[in-house]
Amino acid sequence: MEKQVILDEQQVRLTMNRLAYQLIENHNDFASTVLIGLQPRGIHVLERLKTILEEITGHPITCGQLDITFYRDDFRRREKPLIPSVTNIDFSIENKKVVLIDDVLYTGRTIRSGLDAMLAFGRPVCVELLVLIDRRLRRDLPIQADYSGKAVDTLSSERVSVEWEAIEGADKVVLFTPEMHGTVKR
Repeated sequence: MEKQVILDEQQVRLTMNRLAYQLIENHNDFASTVLIGLQPRGIHVLERLKTILEEITGHPITCGQLDITFYRDDFRRREKPLIPSVTNIDFSIENKKVVLIDDVLYTGRTIRSGLDAMLAFGRPVCVELLVLIDRRLRRDLPIQADYSGKAVDTLSSERVSVEWEAIEGADKVVLFTPEMHGTVKR
C-alpha cells in the first residue's frame, strides 16, 4: 500500500494556524462559542486548535469531546460491537455557538451522528463544522464544512488518514488505497 502525502508537517501546522485565524475572525473572543471534537479522531484536531487559539487570544477556550458511537446509523449492523469513547462535555451548549470538529469529512454520516448526540447537551444558537480534510466527491447526506483545511478529490476506494506526532510519530495527512478489506473508511 503506497501512501501519498497530502499535507506534510509544515503544511499541517500552517493549515491549523489558518483555521484558528478563521475561527477568531468569526468568533472574536469565544465568549459565546464552544468547540466540540468528535471522538475518536476529531479530538486531536480540537486539541491542536485549542492550543493555537489560546496562544493567540490569551483567553481560555471552552472545549468538549463528544462520543457518537450509539448515534451511528450502522451501530447494530457491525459484526464486532463498537467500543464507545469518552464524552467530556461539562457545560451546556444552550444558546451557544458550537463549532463541531472532525478530522475528515467524507459521507457526512459521522457529522449527522454528532449533531444528534450534541442535542443532549442543549439547543445551540447555531452549529458550524470544521474539518481538517474535506473529501468532496461523495456525500450521502447534504452536509458541508464551514471551515476546511484542505479539500481533496479522491476515489471511493482510497482512504485519507490524518496522522499526529503524539500517536503516529509525525503530523501529516496521507492518501492511500488499502490492500485488505475491513479498513475503516475515512
